[in-house]
Amino acid sequence: MTQAFDPIADSYDQWYDAPEGRAVFSAELACLRLLCTPCGGRSLEVGVGTGRFTSALGVAEGVDPSGQMLEIAAGRGIQTYTGTAEDLPFADDTFDGLLLALTLCFVTDSERAAMECRRVLRAQARLLVGHIPADSSWGRHYEEKKATGHPVYSHARFLTTAQVVALIEGAGFRLAGAASTLFWAPGAVPETQPRVEAGIVPGVGFVGLLFT
Repeated sequence: MTQAFDPIADSYDQWYDAPEGRAVFSAELACLRLLCTPCGGRSLEVGVGTGRFTSALGVAEGVDPSGQMLEIAAGRGIQTYTGTAEDLPFADDTFDGLLLALTLCFVTDSERAAMECRRVLRAQARLLVGHIPADSSWGRHYEEKKATGHPVYSHARFLTTAQVVALIEGAGFRLAGAASTLFWAPGAVPETQPRVEAGIVPGVGFVGLLFT
């Protein structure tokens, strides 16, 4: 995965400055903030990428396998580490909070990644997950891009929200809260003010899940 994302790190990050990227990011960020801002304590984003979510949510540290992605994240003031979700380079009971924003769909072994999150979190810690449901219009849209060899989504494996909840709970977590956004379809005019609703709303393009 490192070699896949290194060449596209700049274009990946620049998408967030394009009109669609700004609208999508604004909605997803509002969704995650509803669940956990601030989360407090020492926090880490697993799969930090270029650090957009990390920086906006006030998370100070991030880990990713892509050196080019980490270089951009470091430029946003984030303490970066090289590593994968399946093999986190940290001791047991290190963090008070973990963020996985659009990360699970890119990991090779999601079950092992979930167990690694459990390992490095302290007791009473929080895990905040943001994901694109496979059975949403956005999930299907990205699956179509995957089928055409898209440089980002060709590496993704999307899950339904029920699958994500079962996966994380299987690692010993408990679902404590949820929020939903991206109520418009891909290609449609985005909402001026992001609409975010508490709970898991079927069909939406992004769901935030808070686990303890």
